[in-house]
Amino acid sequence: MDDVVAKAKYSCPACGAEAHWNPAKKALVCPYCHTVSPGELLADGSTIRENDLVATLRNLSSESRGWNTERVSVKCQSCEAISVFDPTKVAKRCDFCGSAQLVPYDQIKAPIRPESLLAFQISETQVRDLVRRWYGSHFFAPNKLKKSALTDTLHGLYIPFWTFDAQVHAGWTAMAGHYYYENESYRDSKGQTQTRRVRKTRWVPAAGALDHFFDDEMVSGSAGLDASLLAQVGPFPTDKLVPYDAGYLAGWVVEQYQIDLVQGSRQAQAKMDEKLRVLCSREVPGDTQRDLQVQADYAQQTFKHLLVPVWLVTFDYGARSFPVLVNGFTGKISGKYPLSWIKIALVSLGVLIVVLLLMQYVSQ
Repeated sequence: MDDVVAKAKYSCPACGAEAHWNPAKKALVCPYCHTVSPGELLADGSTIRENDLVATLRNLSSESRGWNTERVSVKCQSCEAISVFDPTKVAKRCDFCGSAQLVPYDQIKAPIRPESLLAFQISETQVRDLVRRWYGSHFFAPNKLKKSALTDTLHGLYIPFWTFDAQVHAGWTAMAGHYYYENESYRDSKGQTQTRRVRKTRWVPAAGALDHFFDDEMVSGSAGLDASLLAQVGPFPTDKLVPYDAGYLAGWVVEQYQIDLVQGSRQAQAKMDEKLRVLCSREVPGDTQRDLQVQADYAQQTFKHLLVPVWLVTFDYGARSFPVLVNGFTGKISGKYPLSWIKIALVSLGVLIVVLLLMQYVSQ
């Protein structure tokens, strides 16, 4: 994979402090004097390329590893997420689960460097407005949730993903079932002869083939986020990717992948196999089918390693924590929330009263 050159630090032109990527201004902004840095990112005209999967699995070069800037890694002993952040930041709690059980993490090999990313487009202010409206849209949630977006723990995170492409030729065989109908005589409960129409199935062998191209089949490399919630805030528009530049990560926490390229490629092929089976099933003629067998030949397999932006909001209610995820590029939201048993009891009581009144009205 080609190296994308990036500065180790992005200094403010006014005061010299380190500038951070600001999604609201779409630029590097100094957190101290608020100076907006000149647009220098991606000035080399770098492009995003697809990498040959088979060749990469055979020989991962050290030149394609690391972050191209100084970063510090810690591993959470609770959720096992690996967080990567600026060396000037002191991590006291895990950004994913809130645990204080963080230990320094030193791997034998540096991680494969992402080649592209989606930069944050949704600002912290927008996130709080989105989450507050989302909380308010759930009637059975406690009223406290409507104000909680002002004080909840909020983290902006870059999450690792793999994408996989493949050209697939699939041959299939199956037994195709064709419905037909026959009249059948039977005796009813009174002993009289009756006739009914009965559906039957004629089974015949069938075979065929199809070609399909899988483009950007995404597999998460995250261990710190709820997989179902992460899937629900997708899709992440891979046609909007920009080449990796460490400047986008300035001031943000990055999760290092724990599902590596080998595991990711296996998961991707399993997902492709499942989709191929559905596509082949649609090709089987007749009204029903059985014994579908699919033989797939994968070619032109490529991959990308990328980062996507996610906002994580955690609401503590009683002894439990409820996570909410917001897509940092599109603003799509998904999460979990507690239920107000008072509201549920009042609604149940109201329904019971209405039922009793209706029963009384009907009996009159």
